[in-house]
Amino acid sequence: MSKYLVAPWLFGRYRLSSQSRVLIVAIIMALLSVGCTGKVSEKNQSVVDSVSSKQKLPALKIGVLPTQSRTEQEGMIKPLKEYLEQSLGRRVDTESQSKTIGGQGRHKKLEIQKVQNAIASSVDFQIAQDYQQIIDWLLQDKLDMAYLGPMSYLEAVDRGAKVEPLVAPIDKHTGQPWYRACIIVKQDSRIKTLKDLKGKRIAFVDKLSTSGYLMPLATFKKLGIDDNRNFAQVLYAGSHSNSMAALEDGIVDAAATNISSYLKRQKNGKLTPQNSRILWESAPIPNSPIVVSKKLSPELIKRLKQAFISSPEGLQDIIGTESAGYTLVTPSDYTPIEQLRKYLNLISVPTK
Repeated sequence: MSKYLVAPWLFGRYRLSSQSRVLIVAIIMALLSVGCTGKVSEKNQSVVDSVSSKQKLPALKIGVLPTQSRTEQEGMIKPLKEYLEQSLGRRVDTESQSKTIGGQGRHKKLEIQKVQNAIASSVDFQIAQDYQQIIDWLLQDKLDMAYLGPMSYLEAVDRGAKVEPLVAPIDKHTGQPWYRACIIVKQDSRIKTLKDLKGKRIAFVDKLSTSGYLMPLATFKKLGIDDNRNFAQVLYAGSHSNSMAALEDGIVDAAATNISSYLKRQKNGKLTPQNSRILWESAPIPNSPIVVSKKLSPELIKRLKQAFISSPEGLQDIIGTESAGYTLVTPSDYTPIEQLRKYLNLISVPTK
């Protein structure tokens, strides 16, 4: 299995200094390595202090990248929706209060206080058809929050979306807020190295996918492999699930995805450690951010940070990462990905 080596300090659980960030960028240009701050939630609690809860807002609209099958993601959304609505506080209409409390003064007062503390009436999720659509929704102010990948987040900002990263999942398998891209092939494939992919069929996820396109593309460029000329067929599958399904069904000879999605697919799909293998994996990538609109009130943003950092064990990340909670992230955490986009001339011209 071919992979790039990364210095051990890159995996630490501490925030990188400005000098370290410069060093990471240098590593990217030389070895195509990507780092992240590695902050963990224990150190973030002080940022999320107690918040007054008097402001009431309409339904919170959240967009989701189509990284998995729609059925899978809809199943993961339901418990998350319930948890967020409980965390942000539901509004209760007057009629239902009277039926619930039966006019008893003390209990009635408590219920009214619950209404006053509500900060969102409901949480509504929308799964995009593709990576482009969710960026369009952000530009059209149709979303208050969005589950994005590192690259799609940067693309949205380039095009004028007024968003900022809120939190990112901590990978269950690494205990860190990063993940790895990979290319998988069938176990009995004659493809042994990345250069063996020349003349073969390959599935990418989407041109706005970090692990399903950007990272493999950067490595191919380093090896002198042209994705426009050196493959017999290039398929853009639209999601990580579809990319791996194309390999399962023999439509392609190799599929780009990430380690987390591949491990999850082994539980739900036809791929197993016996019939498939990892041909290549990338250096660490800062994990996919959940972003919020800068138009949201500071109070609501703080409540959302608190909700995600305090989320119960077992609550699944709907992008596909097998997560062990969430950690705060900032725009600077995604500087290495921005450097790769520039290296590959993938920076979009902002729309006017």
